[in-house]
Formats: sequence, structure tokens, C-alpha cells
Amino acid sequence: MIMQSLAGRALLCLLAGSVFTLGLAPFDLKLLSLASMATFVIALTGQSWRQSLLLGWCYGLGFFGAGVSWVYVSINVYGHAPLALALTLTTLFCAGLALLFAIQAAVLSLLRPTQAGLRIALFACLWVAFEWLRTWLLTGFPWLFAGYTALDTVVAGWAPVIGVLGVSLLIAVTAAGVAELVIDRSVSRGMLLTTWIVLLASTGYLLGLAEWTEPAGEERTVAIYQPNIALEDTWDRNNAPILLGDFLAHAKAHAPSSNLVVWPEGALPFYFDQAPGYMAELRRIGQESDSTIVTGMPTRAGERRFNSIVSVGQSSKTYNKQKLVPFGEFVPLEDSLRGAIDFFNLPMSNFSKGEAGQLPLSSTIGSLAPFICYEIVYPDFVAKGSRSSNLLITISNDAWFGSSHGPYQHFQMARYRALELQKQLIRGANNGITAIIDERGGIVDELPQFERATLEGQVTPREGLTPFARFGSTPILLLSLIFPLFIGIKAKRQRG
Repeated sequence: MIMQSLAGRALLCLLAGSVFTLGLAPFDLKLLSLASMATFVIALTGQSWRQSLLLGWCYGLGFFGAGVSWVYVSINVYGHAPLALALTLTTLFCAGLALLFAIQAAVLSLLRPTQAGLRIALFACLWVAFEWLRTWLLTGFPWLFAGYTALDTVVAGWAPVIGVLGVSLLIAVTAAGVAELVIDRSVSRGMLLTTWIVLLASTGYLLGLAEWTEPAGEERTVAIYQPNIALEDTWDRNNAPILLGDFLAHAKAHAPSSNLVVWPEGALPFYFDQAPGYMAELRRIGQESDSTIVTGMPTRAGERRFNSIVSVGQSSKTYNKQKLVPFGEFVPLEDSLRGAIDFFNLPMSNFSKGEAGQLPLSSTIGSLAPFICYEIVYPDFVAKGSRSSNLLITISNDAWFGSSHGPYQHFQMARYRALELQKQLIRGANNGITAIIDERGGIVDELPQFERATLEGQVTPREGLTPFARFGSTPILLLSLIFPLFIGIKAKRQRG
């Protein structure tokens, strides 16, 4: 059988890791992620830490190879890297991330307790600990969390209480429980697993009924523009007059009937200080219409450049992006890499990091917690930045990833932030997915990808804080870090 040899287990782990992403958007075959995790546990059973190191790396290679290989699009298509080089860089990226699963599996095997309950808890805590590690290691890549598979299920009721990492913990416990049942098909284990699933679903349903926040005003009207501009056209200065004319016409058409007009990330192809007349005209339109225009555009202060959101109307506010994308917005080891290939010299890849503690954007519909593109995928960062705001707003340009599943994953994570914080979210993206999300993560309305259109709809400002907004992931992280330490100390004493 395939499980009887290390090579067979390695192949099984590679396949199981590849299957995990099918539980996430746009596929949403949620039980496959659970099956993937359970298979991983089974494959590691009885293996030494060295064998588990290999098996974990194979699982991680399949996991990231299927889940985030869409980075190839930006490297090859927009970074102009030759096919072979783009494939090599993508493979190295996925293989490097897979090392985290290798370490996770090795630690699991080294600490493996004899009691089934402790084994289940250890697997779940290590899974979450390494998800958290991915949020900050080497600037962070918090993608493909197990908790996202709970969106649009009864388990999602837990999200405003314990956040995505907490829900990942619950799913990991379930997956490890399934694995233990497969390994030892006893009646008692079957009853315990059934009881756990019933409790998980029923409490999730009841928590989903809770109103952690409440309306803070009447419905307000928003108009979100999805211009569907090709990246190369945005960077071409010859197109600037056409683009600026188009956005100005959009403001004149929609500001009179909308309380908020939203344009995507990098919509205006100039620095804020370069066109004072144009920005003054937008401000005049907003003031006369009692509307606020929110746009993505670069700003600068001295030698520093920022990827920013600017609001104009009754007041003018600016938010500078804090979570920058490596190579897309800044180049690590810039002196060595800049100019080596086109991918390391992308337009607007010299941004500086915005200051922490920036205030929300003011608008005619309430205070807006602003997040640019990649920032929305950081759960605790968004939670902290939203506490004094009535609405969430995120703008993006996912054209970098073409028609891959990357933009769908990004959109799913944005929906989850609205669910965790129980506040409505406005999402404007250059070529999609542009949408209005309600306070439970549901899609109120959206535009199809790759179409030039305006989404008009209503949002309701909300006030109040969910438990996750108050405490973030800290309680879950403490449990996930302390429990393996406890098991390690216990194992050391037993050996001693």
C-alpha cells in the first residue's frame, strides 16, 4: 500500500497538500481542506522527526504550489521574466514556504504524546502557531488559513469571537480527530468526534445570531468605480489625459447622487502634489455635492514615496500604506537586486512604509478604516485599525494576478474581516472583485471581473466592537504557543 513506504507517504502528502486549496475560494469544496489536514496527520503517524521533516516539506510544497502559484502571473506577465526563470522563481517561493510545514511536522513528531486527546490538541496548536508565523516572518504572507474555509457555514459564527486563527484551531482539532478515528476506529472515538462536531456547529450557529455591533446611522449611498484599466496603460504617461478625464467625468456623474465615491488603488497616475488644480476640482465637486471622493494614488514627503488613499470633499485626509508587498512595492536587498531583471524593477516599487497609528479617513458617511490591497489579509492589523471606525474600506488592483484564483482568495479574506469585526466593508478594485460586504461577511452586491462599471449601493455605518476586535488573536496565540511548550516540558521530564 502507498502508506507502507516513505516515498508513498511523501507522494500522499504532496497530493494532500495540493487538495487543501480546493476548500478555499473560488472552489469552496470545504470538506476537502479538512480531508487534506486529516490525511497529513495520518501520514505523519509513526514517523521519526527526520521522516516527518520530509513529509511536511512535501505537504507544504503541494499546499503552496496549488494555493499560491498564481504569483507566477506577476513574475512572468508583468515582471517580464522569461518562462523558465518565472517557473524557477515561483518554485523557489513555494518550496521556501514549504519549509515551515517541514518544521511543523518535525516538531509534531518530536513531541508526539501517547494520549489521543493531547495529540489532537498538539496538532491544532502547532497548525495555528505556524499560520501565525506566516503573518510576520520575512514581512509576512498570511495566506491560505484553514479558518477561511468556515466562511458561509455555521462555524463562521465563531469568527467575531476568536478570529480566523481561532477558527483554524477549531478546524484543525476536527481534522486531527478525524485522523485519530481513521487510525483507531473505536466506538468511543466515533462518539466523541460526533459530539464535538455537533457542539461546534450548534455553538457556531448560536454565536452567529449575536449582534456585537449596531447601526450608527441611516443607510448611505456609495458609488464604486471599477475602471478595468490595463496595468501597462496606467504606467503610460501618454494615457494620463484620457484616464484623468475619465475619472473626472465619473466624479461629476456620481458625486451628486452618492454620499461616497470610491476609486481603486493607484487610480490617479500622479503624485498628489503634482496636480493641485485637478485635486482642487475634485474637492469642489465633493463639497458642492456633499459627497466624499476616495481614491488611491501615490503621495510623497521629501524623499519618501507612499502608496496612499486620499479622501477629498468637505475635508481632505490621507492614509499611507503600512504593509508593503515585497518586490511589488519595495525591493529587499535593493542594492543587489534592483535592475537584475525587470521583475526587480517594477514601476512604483520604491514605496516607504506608512507610520503606525494613522487616524481613520473622515467622510460624509462616517469614519472609514482604510486598507490598501494586501493589508486586508492581516487579521489583527485590520482589527486594531478599525476600532474607532464605522465602516471598513479597502481598495486594490488585482490585475497583477490575471484570471487566476489569487483575486478570489483575496476577496474571501476581505469578506472575513467584515465578519470578524461585524462592520460593513466597501471594496473597490481596478478589475474586480468590486463589492459591498455586509457585517456578517455576506455579499450585498458585486461587479463581475474584467468589466468597466460602477457599483451603486447602500451601506450602514456601525458602532461597537466584537470580542475579536477587542482582544485580537492574543488568547488563541497564547494557547497555541504555550500548549506545545507544556507538552515539550512534559516529554523531557518523562525521558529524564
